[in-house]
Amino acid sequence: MMRSLWTAATGMVAQQLNIDVISNNLANVNTTSFKKSRAEFEDLMYQNMRIAGAATEGDNRIPTGIQVGMGVRPTTVHKFFTQGDYSNTGNSLDLAIEGDGFFLVQVNGEDAYTRAGAFKLNQDGVVVTANGYTLQPEFTVPAETKSVTVTENGHISALDSNGAALAEADIPLYTFINPAGLEARGRNLYVPSQASGEAVEGVPGENQVGTIAQGFLEMSNVEVVDEMVNMIVGQRAYEMNSKAIQTSDTMLQTAVQLKR
Repeated sequence: MMRSLWTAATGMVAQQLNIDVISNNLANVNTTSFKKSRAEFEDLMYQNMRIAGAATEGDNRIPTGIQVGMGVRPTTVHKFFTQGDYSNTGNSLDLAIEGDGFFLVQVNGEDAYTRAGAFKLNQDGVVVTANGYTLQPEFTVPAETKSVTVTENGHISALDSNGAALAEADIPLYTFINPAGLEARGRNLYVPSQASGEAVEGVPGENQVGTIAQGFLEMSNVEVVDEMVNMIVGQRAYEMNSKAIQTSDTMLQTAVQLKR
């Protein structure tokens, strides 16, 4: 009975993490380019009370043993980089990536990567993120610019009223062998880790790094209905583990009363 108390407690802790992850997904359902996560679990060690295959009388063997599990623990929170839906904004500095690539931005002298293409112009005409992080390579839009165009292969041009290019550059995209291993830093930013591997630079439209769509934004890949169902399942699992603790406590109380 004491074992069941601790086993059920591990289940409650695990489901609390599960609900935390689901809540974060739902909170970011309208966050540009947000990628949903899923908590994953594994069972703990087992106590062998009867070993399968052990010899019995008459040279017989026990066909199945008795193993009692000790509970559950979280193993990882896996982030899914599946494509989100596109929103047509018509803004010339809104860029959506159709594929697996990431934009490179500079954050306080450190490289970071993002799929959120809601870019702006700062006071100097430099293309930056909503938090002021500079898109790499740095591109400055001259004051006399009338329009900005970005092709699907990443060629950005600032054009005057006659359609002549005042400034031009090429925006590369970066891929990772294991994007789920990227370290999320918040503000739609990721940095490489030992698990993700190093960033591989590519030209949009080549080597499956993806293409760039101007005037669009990639939305969150969170499916609200799926998350609500997962939340209900997690809530019920939490309640059942709580009930298991109450049941074990009642059984202990009954055993104690037998001694009176």
